Amino acid sequence: MGSDYYETLEINRNATDADIKKAYRGLALKFHPSRNRDKGSSETFLQLGEAYDVLSDPRKKATYDKFGEEGLKGGIPPEFGCSGAWSSKYAYHGNPGKTFREFFGGDNPFADFFTNDEPLQFGGLRSVVVKTQDSHIERDMHLSLDDLYHGCTKKIKISRRVMNEDGCTSSIKDKILTIDVRPGWKEGMRIIFAKEGDQGPNSIPADIVFIVRQKSHLLFVRQHNDLIYKAQITLEMALTGFSVDVETLDSRLITIPINDIVHPSYNKVVSGEGMPRSQDPSQRGNLIITFEIQFPEKLSAERKHLIRQALTLKD
Repeated sequence: MGSDYYETLEINRNATDADIKKAYRGLALKFHPSRNRDKGSSETFLQLGEAYDVLSDPRKKATYDKFGEEGLKGGIPPEFGCSGAWSSKYAYHGNPGKTFREFFGGDNPFADFFTNDEPLQFGGLRSVVVKTQDSHIERDMHLSLDDLYHGCTKKIKISRRVMNEDGCTSSIKDKILTIDVRPGWKEGMRIIFAKEGDQGPNSIPADIVFIVRQKSHLLFVRQHNDLIYKAQITLEMALTGFSVDVETLDSRLITIPINDIVHPSYNKVVSGEGMPRSQDPSQRGNLIITFEIQFPEKLSAERKHLIRQALTLKD
């Protein structure tokens, strides 16, 4: 007399489809020959595959529930088939590995524990080697302020070790990695290319990480999303007013009038003329103009008198 499929999966006859799947998942992983070396585990794994093959199929399960294993495997009279029961003779294909792979959607849940990506072999045991990923590789990517303002595409060639088709030998090959730089990216931005490092038989390739490094600019200093521009002016300009011409990073010439008296801590803020915001490049930070006042090295007595006179006059 054959084994009880419900007993094999350690469930009762009222088990739902979800209960059947849950039971098979846990027991199949437990008794898989590649994980369980105990005597009899392969036979148990085979029994689990057959039990799940029957109980997960509504027609086979209906036949088994009504006529038992004898009716399932020996066949039943056709007149009973109208109720939805399985009327032909059932025979398990005998490959629990196939059942296992079909249950897990074709994916090998033990993939990270083996030395290569070969399909699971159920006829024998293989030694288990735990794969670990190599430490990530960091490289600086130097970008100009113009690149970060407009956005650009960078193509970077890397050389890495790649496993050959035989799975044992390797060779050095070049690969081009493409990075689409978005307007507004900042210093320190990290771009990760997963598993693009050297390949090895017993390791997971390292991630390659490019880190944005901003080059210095002749006119502007970046502060978050703002651009700082320093203008040199004379004391006369600071006291009497003037205008500043600034060529922006998108090649526009803007003129900013300064009508206030400029002191050392004075800044002029021009809204919306800074760096694009990476989340929304249509929005921009500010242009902040700072001033360096050039004082005269010396003044004649006459000029000192005139300045004194001008500063003491009342409006």
